[in-house]
Amino acid sequence: MSSSQVTMVSLEELVNQEHQYRKFKELFDFNVVQSELKSCQAPAGYKGYGVDRLFKCLLLQFMEDLSDRELERYIAENVAAKWFCDFSLTKPTPDHTVFSKMRTKIGPSKLSKIFAVFRDQLRAKGYMSEVFTFVDASHLIAKANLWEERDEARKKKYDKLNNETLPKVAHDKEARIGCKGKNKFWYGYKKHVSVDMQSGLINKIAVTPANIPDSQGFRHICPKQGAVYADKGYCCYKVRNVALAKNVHLAAVKKNNMRDKNFDLDKYYTKIRSPLERVFSQDNKRVRYVGVVKNLFAAFMSAICFNL
Repeated sequence: MSSSQVTMVSLEELVNQEHQYRKFKELFDFNVVQSELKSCQAPAGYKGYGVDRLFKCLLLQFMEDLSDRELERYIAENVAAKWFCDFSLTKPTPDHTVFSKMRTKIGPSKLSKIFAVFRDQLRAKGYMSEVFTFVDASHLIAKANLWEERDEARKKKYDKLNNETLPKVAHDKEARIGCKGKNKFWYGYKKHVSVDMQSGLINKIAVTPANIPDSQGFRHICPKQGAVYADKGYCCYKVRNVALAKNVHLAAVKKNNMRDKNFDLDKYYTKIRSPLERVFSQDNKRVRYVGVVKNLFAAFMSAICFNL
């Protein structure tokens, strides 16, 4: 005669005390985020999950770099993921169709406020400040080649495939051809980022079409105080005017043909900026979505996860 033993365990006990998801919940007050999400409603048929749970699911998606289908399986099979998203061991978890709907419900405008909430919590705990800020832009590739667009342009008898004709033949109407230097070209978008030099964490972020100059994107990421360190792309009157309006000291590397260029000072600026390049080296340069709005949403989520 065999006997069976039943052991009662809770989900709380199954997650390691040193797990990174526990640290995230200790670091951030998600109750404040819930107040920001009050105006959003869960997609039809998914109201039982709650908006706050679905938002945590999206956090995991960008934290672990998962597709919608991969995220569905990850939450269903991973105990720590269930715990992080406040699901019980036996409660059904969302299927992949809800995640795209939830991203649309939240949108980049609401997400920018949530990003600011997380950032302010980090500042309150002394992890971030706006005393010294590093700004730069990086490329986001929407498509590796444009052969199909070129053939379509030829069919419509366009002389050239450029930023004027691309919206008429491309699937992504908002992506553009960008250029950095003389030889580096790409088709897609540009991500503008402001990094706190004390911690290396992201303060502000913006996404524009690839043909928007770095200097033009500066107004979206300029801090409200302190000193801003930047490369030669930000050494122009437009950037100086934005910095002056916000009472910010601009420490941009000057171009070689400028009469007042101080090579020793610019060498120092470059040296203290170089460690912050890691923020961009870890980026995924390929975009998942079509359009500025969706890719801006992805940039905010990626920035939140990077700061985590």
